Amino acid sequence: MMLRLPILAVMAALSGVSAAVAQQPASAPNVPPIAPSTGDGSMMMTVFMRHDQSKNLKDINEIIHKQGYFDQWPPAGVEVVSWYVVMGIGQIMTLKFPPEKLREVNVVLENTIWGPYRTDFYPTYEFKSVYEAQKRMMQARPKPQ
Repeated sequence: MMLRLPILAVMAALSGVSAAVAQQPASAPNVPPIAPSTGDGSMMMTVFMRHDQSKNLKDINEIIHKQGYFDQWPPAGVEVVSWYVVMGIGQIMTLKFPPEKLREVNVVLENTIWGPYRTDFYPTYEFKSVYEAQKRMMQARPKPQ
């Protein structure tokens, strides 16, 4: 498992402030201001479950069934926001949960899917509304001559 959690993102997630706020320069030109998170205090994480291609789907399902995956996933209080199969890679899940559930999420995945999958974890935040605000702001500006 590779856990890639930049310290600012972790601190921000635990404090309820988005990582973008923690890293935003004082005067970022052409970028809409980002306010501290006013959400529900939960964090988001994207999990890449990369297939072990030496195993077929039947083998993978047998292993994770034996390891209790279907009984334990997702833990109570963990919302699966999206779950996609990406051919040639595996599965990509985006989760939302209270920060205090991080250890439980990690342990359940370690105990149930390690073997047929390699896992990568990435802190995640919603960006669509930021992009849409930036697009409106940039479209309202006069074009350079």
